[in-house]
Amino acid sequence: MVSAAKMRGDANRLNAAKPFGKWVDALGTNSQTVEFIDVSGFPQTNLFVCFTTDKGLCGGVNSFVSRGMRKIAALMAQEGKTLKVVVSGEKGRGQLQRIVGDQLVTACTDNMYPATFNSVSAFTNEVLKVDPSEYQSMHFVYNEFKSAIAYTTMVKTLPTLAGVGVDEPLMNYEFETETKNEVMADLKEYMIASGAFYSAMENAASEQSARTSAMEGASKNAGELITSLTLQYNKARQTRITTELIEIISGMVVILAIDFPLSFVSYPPQFFALLTSLLAGASALEKPK
Repeated sequence: MVSAAKMRGDANRLNAAKPFGKWVDALGTNSQTVEFIDVSGFPQTNLFVCFTTDKGLCGGVNSFVSRGMRKIAALMAQEGKTLKVVVSGEKGRGQLQRIVGDQLVTACTDNMYPATFNSVSAFTNEVLKVDPSEYQSMHFVYNEFKSAIAYTTMVKTLPTLAGVGVDEPLMNYEFETETKNEVMADLKEYMIASGAFYSAMENAASEQSARTSAMEGASKNAGELITSLTLQYNKARQTRITTELIEIISGMVVILAIDFPLSFVSYPPQFFALLTSLLAGASALEKPK
């Protein structure tokens, strides 16, 4: 129930964050699934910003990002391209450090939950500390929320907002010549912060959906285990009670046989009354509580 409530909260926050993602996409982003990613269009040097979680018990949310980065690193190595990695989340930090090694330049852990634009902006400041001369393009790697039981690992490539001539960005808009470079620099920072915030919201919703499914599975398994152990306990309890009653009744029969050394038919009514009471007590004790 707690995981389901958190998932609803993260889904609501994701809906509120969608305008941040829409205006970033309007600038010319390119999104691909990790499963069918094509790195041939990537430049020679790249910076990947990966969004993972600080806590576990959330299915494959973190491992899918790590496997995706392993695949991307292998594909880029085949084409002679380089990459650097920044990661958000303790779980991803440990996994990616084993995969990319020294190419992991920054990791931010113990992030605030639920994330806000301010907290993600603080993470963006760490991303912007990476020397811009070391990469030509920036990519976000995160899990995109699909439904309560499904999510997809995505790679979103941000536009560079740089270039001259035909490659000059935002040619459809007019800028004052002396201020355009400053506006482009500010716009790029806000674009990265907005894209990071939307990616963090997508990943948080995916995390809670995976955790809800994991908790439901764990609860179901625990219930089945409790049922199995209860049945096993009741069987052992009934077996022990039955054994003890057989021993008691056998002893009583021997005692009564000594006291009344006659044929079974000639036993007095007290004998059968005692047997009846013992059997009644046995049936009452054998009923599980």
